[in-house]
Amino acid sequence: MSLQGRQLKVKYAYYQVADEIQRQILDGSLKPGERLPGEVELAEMFGVTRSTVREGLRQLENDGLVHRPSPRRLEVSLPQMETLTTRNSRAMAMMNVSFRHLWQVALATEPLAADLAALLITKEEKAELRAIHAELLDSVTDVDRTIELDTRFHSFIAAAAKNPALVLAREPVALLLYRGFAQVAPVSDIALTRQAEAHTHITDAICAGDRELARTWGRRHIEDFWKAINKAGLADAPAIKSAEGI
Repeated sequence: MSLQGRQLKVKYAYYQVADEIQRQILDGSLKPGERLPGEVELAEMFGVTRSTVREGLRQLENDGLVHRPSPRRLEVSLPQMETLTTRNSRAMAMMNVSFRHLWQVALATEPLAADLAALLITKEEKAELRAIHAELLDSVTDVDRTIELDTRFHSFIAAAAKNPALVLAREPVALLLYRGFAQVAPVSDIALTRQAEAHTHITDAICAGDRELARTWGRRHIEDFWKAINKAGLADAPAIKSAEGI
């Protein structure tokens, strides 16, 4: 007989409750802001105990798919960017994602974000982008502050691109990559200067609506960062150190 047996694993009931509600949220049957029934009613609907329902709902809350605007009210929600970014960043850190892996992705996403931002940025967003850049220039000797502003600068450009799929794809990668600057700066005496120069060109190109130049400088910036990463000997090192505090 060729059939091979193995121990079967059955999901806990609360996982099944959470999975079913999640499925209906993701397929659009349940809309953001829609109120869910109470625990007693849900227990009757699923044929489980109230404590099982409570555990399932706690799982959904942890995933950002439901929230409580008040203790007795539970509503459908969409995960916030911070929740998704933190979860994905931790997963990449656990998988020993290297700086090379991060850079390869950033080489595609950052120029694209700059390109789309040059096309779609608003007048108000241009002013805010210039303000972020000016703040970075004033903090060029402060590595920690520079990392914070660098991350904010690139995230703002991605938001100005007005493509949520791009934002979701790049944010956890960028968070780990740009925090790695703390390991690069000490061994590259021109890293901060080159970074500020690239940001100036990217800002000017985006605000001028020059998509080609914005994309070009977006790529040069990431390529330049790669040179600094190599100089620091970090190309194939896990980026987990830069994930501390996530």
